[in-house]
Amino acid sequence: MEPTPPVPVVCAIIVRDGRILLAQRPPDKKLGGLWEFPGGKVEASESAEAALHRELQEELGCTVRITQTLAPLVHAYDWGSIELMPFVCELADGSTEPHPHEHTALVWVERAELQRYDLAPADVPLVAGLV
Repeated sequence: MEPTPPVPVVCAIIVRDGRILLAQRPPDKKLGGLWEFPGGKVEASESAEAALHRELQEELGCTVRITQTLAPLVHAYDWGSIELMPFVCELADGSTEPHPHEHTALVWVERAELQRYDLAPADVPLVAGLV
C-alpha cells in the first residue's frame, strides 16, 4: 500500500510592531487548545498563496501582504502528515483587525515569548527561526 502524501497546509506568521499573532485552536477540534500560526488546508485547485489569503479571511476576517516565503516542512501526526508552508506576513493597508472567527482566542506575542506558548507540534520548528 502506498503511503498517503502529506496534506498541504499553509500558515501565516503575521508580524506587527515586532509581535507575532498566535491563534488558539477550539477545544473540540484536532489539537484543541493549542496555539498556532493561523492558516489551513490548501484546496486542490488553488495556490498556496491563494489558500493563505482565503483561510485568513475565513478565520480572522483580515487581509495580509506576504513579505517572505519560508521553506516548507513535513510533520507527521498520529492521524496523518502535513506539509506546512509558512509565510511571513503583515496586515495589508486597510485590513480590519484580526478577529477569532474560528479560534478561541488571539494574542500578539513578543518573539522571545513564543516558546512560552503550547504550540501545535508542526509550528514548533518555525519558532527557532523567529527568535
